[in-house]
Amino acid sequence: MDRLSPSPLVLEAGRPWPLGVHWDGQGLNIAVVSANAQAMELCLFDAAGRLETHRGALPGQTLDVWHGYLRAEPGSALGHPGQLYGLRAHGPWRPDRGHRFNPRKLLLDPYARDIVGHFDWGPEHFGHDGVHPLNPDPRDNAATALKARVVHEAPFDWAGDAAPRVPLADTVLCELHVKGYTRLHPDVPAAQRGTYAGLAHDAVVQHLQRLGITAVSLLPVHYALDEQRLVQMGLSNYWGYNTLGFFCPSHRLAAAPDDARNEFRRMVRRLHAAGIEVLLDVVFNHSAEADAPGPTLSFRGLDNALYYRLPPEQRAAYDNYSGCGNTLDIRQPRVLQLVLDSLRFWVSEMHVDGFRFDLATALGRGDHGFERDGPFFKAVLQDPVLGPLLATGKLIAEPWDLGPGGYQAGHFPRGWLEWNDSFRDSVRAFWLGGAVTRGQFAQALAGSSQRQQAQRRAPVESVNYVISHDGFTLRDLVSHDFRHNLANGEGNRDGHGHNLSWNCGIEGETDDPAVLALRERLQRALLATLLWSQGTPMLAGGDEVGHTQRGNNNPYCQDNAVTWIDWSRADEGLARFTARLAALRRQWLPMRPTWYTGLPDARGRQDLSWLRRGGEALTDWDWTQSESRVLGACIGAPGRGDRPLLLLFNAEPQDTPFTLPAGDWRVLLDSADEPSADTSAPPGAPVLGRHYPLRSRSVVLLVAQADPAPTPSPRPGA
Repeated sequence: MDRLSPSPLVLEAGRPWPLGVHWDGQGLNIAVVSANAQAMELCLFDAAGRLETHRGALPGQTLDVWHGYLRAEPGSALGHPGQLYGLRAHGPWRPDRGHRFNPRKLLLDPYARDIVGHFDWGPEHFGHDGVHPLNPDPRDNAATALKARVVHEAPFDWAGDAAPRVPLADTVLCELHVKGYTRLHPDVPAAQRGTYAGLAHDAVVQHLQRLGITAVSLLPVHYALDEQRLVQMGLSNYWGYNTLGFFCPSHRLAAAPDDARNEFRRMVRRLHAAGIEVLLDVVFNHSAEADAPGPTLSFRGLDNALYYRLPPEQRAAYDNYSGCGNTLDIRQPRVLQLVLDSLRFWVSEMHVDGFRFDLATALGRGDHGFERDGPFFKAVLQDPVLGPLLATGKLIAEPWDLGPGGYQAGHFPRGWLEWNDSFRDSVRAFWLGGAVTRGQFAQALAGSSQRQQAQRRAPVESVNYVISHDGFTLRDLVSHDFRHNLANGEGNRDGHGHNLSWNCGIEGETDDPAVLALRERLQRALLATLLWSQGTPMLAGGDEVGHTQRGNNNPYCQDNAVTWIDWSRADEGLARFTARLAALRRQWLPMRPTWYTGLPDARGRQDLSWLRRGGEALTDWDWTQSESRVLGACIGAPGRGDRPLLLLFNAEPQDTPFTLPAGDWRVLLDSADEPSADTSAPPGAPVLGRHYPLRSRSVVLLVAQADPAPTPSPRPGA
């Protein structure tokens, strides 16, 4: 630094709200939460962010909020929008009691709207002494620490933007990475590829529309850091699950980093105009400060004992329910407020339509484990901004974390959607040779009622997926028996070892036409099962065009061609097929959004019955069998239309005739057929006779031309 000490700054008392630093037209109001600090200082910096020019104590303290007011100086940049600033917190250094105050460390405002600088992992950013970790580090890190910038923008022109509010019954999610989805897209201008602007490009939006996507679920866009270990290996946290700034869109994903907020808004506006909702994957279970040996960047230095869950018997350590070193303590009202304020910011100021909560069990943990009616869920339910998102079904939980009792699938409150991993595993096992009974597969098709219905949950609250960002891509699922993660630098030990995948006889890439044909057929069968099942389907972006990660099933640190979708090799036939599946779902909604009973209606037609290949109803014994991979579902009450539908599944390696219920049936789609160039093709020819030639590894959807005779069947036992 060019000077030994900054100029003193005299602040007025200010107000304890709103939290953060805000311009009111005459100056800056500063409000920072810390329950255990003994003093709090505001530090101002020059435009380059290297020189601390002024420093002053926040004079006000109301409850747990330190606050002050800096009146802007006429003719000076001091105290105006654009000001770079940081915080210093004074208090005890007692790690054994959970306190890690070190005023030599510049701290980032948790409510920062813009974060500037480059974090270099220098030793001065650690609050503890590297040689004697029980002692505080004496170095001042202000010159190289990250800074917040005061943001005050002109109102954004939303041009009449309105949320599409797509009903859950019609929702088709697509999980994608902002950068990876467009980084190699040839129709997107080079300067926009891999950015918010790129995702808003007409070529990309039209592709999503053609697929029938109604909502994109974006991998994290909050400001995040790369872990030290990855930086040392020359890698980065590509997925972004390492948040530091919960109010700040990532600059890395912007074509114009200085305009990241408005670029993000323009993306949302464009997607909304196309009828596509925008959901964000948010990470409130931990922060980028990691475990006890980690850096002191913000929360740890402001009030470690407030922001993080610490074991009562060992407060120098951290409860680690995230697997990333720490867990934010949502039990604390001020931490809960931080989460809610962030969510409201993204809905109110950025117009997003909902959220997917990473490791959401951590948000419901009280003093004695997960609480379905815990403070977080109650706060969301009554919130005037967030509560309506429950009514639209756009709050999605990843219903587990890594702590004790962390698997809470089926136990989240009503209105919350949940990722359904049992659907994923049952469908993979059925098609790719894993251990699964017909009953388990039928349960997956019918909304996993055994765990959903008893909790008064609706079928649409099950987010069905075969592939997500975490694991193999669809193409890799049918191309690899084993993970190939050496590039991640962990000796191929990371990632799932139990993938329920099948390489179809050859590991990885091949030019064998028989193997390639089998892989293509299996991909189509898996997609058809996903899109025609009961629940809310989620595609993984890129699967519709055959994206491969070369067998890497944990590419969280691969910001390169491993994860970027190669549009030059896009499987256009698979994309057309996916679009056709979605179109048929919209038209017929084969499995309705309410539960089936298996009971007949006034006409004697069952709402749902299950059939063997010979046309007979499945018996109790049949449900328990895993050898047969042939199954039929006669849907007397589809979601749309008044004509019964018939879904046939054959995951066996040989063709088989399937005896149809009485009546005339017409084929809507047979996944064994090569994809048609016409995604709006009319139904196929009527089926002649009572036996349909059900080909191997295929799914078929048929529609009745008239009501077939009632099919006697007991209430399904699965």
